[in-house]
Amino acid sequence: MSGNNYYYGDNVNMYGGQGNQGIVRNQGGAGAGQQDPALVAALAELTRLIAELRTQVPAPDAQLLDESLPALSTDAAVPALERHRALRAIAGIAAAVGVVGQPVAEAVRAITGIISG
Repeated sequence: MSGNNYYYGDNVNMYGGQGNQGIVRNQGGAGAGQQDPALVAALAELTRLIAELRTQVPAPDAQLLDESLPALSTDAAVPALERHRALRAIAGIAAAVGVVGQPVAEAVRAITGIISG
């Protein structure tokens, strides 16, 4: 458990019939399925900055930036490791291009700080 998210386990309901299958996975507690508003805003800003940066980097770097974007979703279901890898890839590209990548690198640092607490 971390933050305000608590996992209570699976909820399985069967109402007669045969061949019933499926499971509903529930997360309860205050803030379940929600993220810190500061993180949501920082991810949106980083996404905006990446859109600007991708026009100024070589095609392979732009492709890697594009591949990293799904991990920046504000959806709380994005696995932490996937988001971490995407942020590291983005930071690497930002560092490699120097001054033009500085705003992106700073945004990644801010997000890392929010995530780390």
